Amino acid sequence: MTALLQTFDLRATDNANAPTIAIKDSIDIAGYATTAASRALADAPAASEHAEVVQRLLDAGWRITGKANMHELAFGMTGINDFTGTPVNPQDPARIPGGSSSGSASAVGQKLVDAALGTDTGGSVRGPAACCGVIGLKPTFGRVSRHRVAPQVTTLDCVGPFARDMHTVVEVMSAIDPSFDAGNARRDVSQVRVGVVSVDADEQIANAIAAVITRAGLTARPVELASMKDAFAAGLSVINAETSRAFGHLVDSGKLGADIETRLRAAATTSAADLDAAERVRRRFTDDVDRALDQLDVLLLPTMPALPITLEAARAGTSVIAMSSLIRPFNLSGHPALTLPVPLDNSPLKAGLQIVGRKNDDETVCAVAALIEARLAQTVET
Repeated sequence: MTALLQTFDLRATDNANAPTIAIKDSIDIAGYATTAASRALADAPAASEHAEVVQRLLDAGWRITGKANMHELAFGMTGINDFTGTPVNPQDPARIPGGSSSGSASAVGQKLVDAALGTDTGGSVRGPAACCGVIGLKPTFGRVSRHRVAPQVTTLDCVGPFARDMHTVVEVMSAIDPSFDAGNARRDVSQVRVGVVSVDADEQIANAIAAVITRAGLTARPVELASMKDAFAAGLSVINAETSRAFGHLVDSGKLGADIETRLRAAATTSAADLDAAERVRRRFTDDVDRALDQLDVLLLPTMPALPITLEAARAGTSVIAMSSLIRPFNLSGHPALTLPVPLDNSPLKAGLQIVGRKNDDETVCAVAALIEARLAQTVET
């Protein structure tokens, strides 16, 4: 069962009906080592205390049933891990589960747990959620505590939930974020103002997104985010620099997977000039998104531009970095973003619809996702 690295039963009450949740292995659970699914950290001491999000879940009555597997050091998009094993993609076992929160998405998709926590630095919640056909939310940057979450220093990373339905997403957010307003996240947003971002995506994906907007009864207007491609490149520069600072000392340890060793070596070449340029793009793209949301409530776009590739193709060296082209920019800007599974014509697989909202308006993102979820369910029933 490679979705979960360890299984246990941690809870604050004896409620046999308590909802279950798995925790990504970059988040501390007292008494268990946080290894980030890496041989290089396999001998790490047990955490001395819970991460704040873990304690909040326990206080809210959740039952923690295990540590979720992940792409090593949270630095990859495939989810392939030759040390701890590669989690199964519940939509199609021949395809990658996505990274880095692969185990979290897989565990939810396989119904091993009701929910899971992951982290999203460059799409690492939304990417695997879209690959595995489940819901994943990246909250507004800084809104959810990252106390005792690796890496310690970041300008991109967010802790966020996975679930199979929006009710559970709201329940998890209510537990881990004391400022989250569940009532607001469940309010009527039938008059929502929607913008559809113009992006490059496979025709099958683009058609699915358009069909969902129509089926949900939403009236949308087109939106151009001129600096989106620049934001993708800038996000890569920032994550490379920050991951190199956090884990670069492990290079040459002889304990890293070949892909991580290669990526960390390349990341170490990120220059101060690269970061200065990235920060200029961050400001420009953030302003672009903020301006678009001045007149709109949410932005819609595909989560990924194409379906996940096969494990065989990934192992053969097919590049996957473009998987994050539509999600990584919103790590750079810090806006909340959620992926919702939506049906594809003539395919058993589901694609991801990404919903982006104003900073600190995660509740509206959730409310719009719940509206679309409900209307899609109605059309299936009729």
